[in-house]
Amino acid sequence: MKRKNLLFLMLAFVMILSACSNNSAESESVESDEIIVGSLAPLTGNVAIYGIATTNGIEVAINEINENGGILGKQVKLITEDEKGDTQEAMNAYNKLIEAGAEVIIGDVTSGPSVAVAELANRDGMLMITPTGTQLDITDGKPSVFRAAFTDPFQGQILAKYVAENLGASTVGILSNSSSDYSQGVKDAFVEEVSNLGLEVVADESYGSADKDFRVQLTTIASKIPDVLLIPDYYETIALIAPQAREVGIESTFIGPDGWDGISAQLTTGIQDEALVAEALESVEGAVFTNHYSLDDESEHIQNFIAKYNETYGENPASFSALGYDVVYMVKQAIEEAGSLDFQAMVDAMKAIDYKGITGSIKFDENNNPVKAVSMIKVTGGEYKLDTVVQP
Repeated sequence: MKRKNLLFLMLAFVMILSACSNNSAESESVESDEIIVGSLAPLTGNVAIYGIATTNGIEVAINEINENGGILGKQVKLITEDEKGDTQEAMNAYNKLIEAGAEVIIGDVTSGPSVAVAELANRDGMLMITPTGTQLDITDGKPSVFRAAFTDPFQGQILAKYVAENLGASTVGILSNSSSDYSQGVKDAFVEEVSNLGLEVVADESYGSADKDFRVQLTTIASKIPDVLLIPDYYETIALIAPQAREVGIESTFIGPDGWDGISAQLTTGIQDEALVAEALESVEGAVFTNHYSLDDESEHIQNFIAKYNETYGENPASFSALGYDVVYMVKQAIEEAGSLDFQAMVDAMKAIDYKGITGSIKFDENNNPVKAVSMIKVTGGEYKLDTVVQP
């Protein structure tokens, strides 16, 4: 009797194992019908405006791809985690995406969280590409981590060359954010390059991230009368600085990096008085900044993207949106050229990619940084106009 019971228990155990195996196989079969793309971005918090713009671009691309048959015949499932602009939250978000089965990571958006997540992705051999992270060490020494945006030093060098070759300036002033790696990275490269080109830095002032009044620093700069004033920061800060600079008498041409994109719209936010709006927009008239593409580029694929984005969100796409869109299509191309979702195969395919998109033609250098042209945008009549394109 005992032997019969033992036999019965053994048979039951085998049946349970078989059922579990079948359930697992069915689960794998369901999962294999889709490709899971993980995305992390600040959707709430102080830098949410950048995360939302980037995510919007990502979603436009994902929807287009799925409408056209997906990737390798599979639909793409996008899972987006809100990391609130916080480094620890970003690391937690990465772990959640891995647990959810993400095969590729798109993000992060700002540089600090991107650096932290890049360490984790590189440890795991996970293909990660940040659309917008510019800090130099995001990709440095990390074979599986890529970026679509310019690095901070690259933008500083391009701005210096533009000042020397296109503005005919001989003196420059600088007002930078001492609390921002982004701002300091652009500034340091700019200072080095203008020195090499024989230009003189006549004023170098700084402020902290919490500052709202910059008149003391700006008054000092005004006394030096620089031909050009570099302000390497994001547009919500430029919206505060630019009117104050004109108020204290600075007539210099303003220049800045890609964080300026959105400045004309930001200056009008919350301003109801038409006279104040006009004065605010006038303060950035003639400013020039580096960017990844131009709204007035008449290329058919760019105008199609702008129209689709506008139809979806009721506004023109900022450069963050264009970069998010491009990164999705770069991932698509890498997966298709790899022919599978094997981590190393996808990384190798991304490394060798020759991609043509909204933000230009992109290849990667030895540190997985993009080699692509820079659109120099000039603020004219409150609108962004393409001034010139600087080739790498």
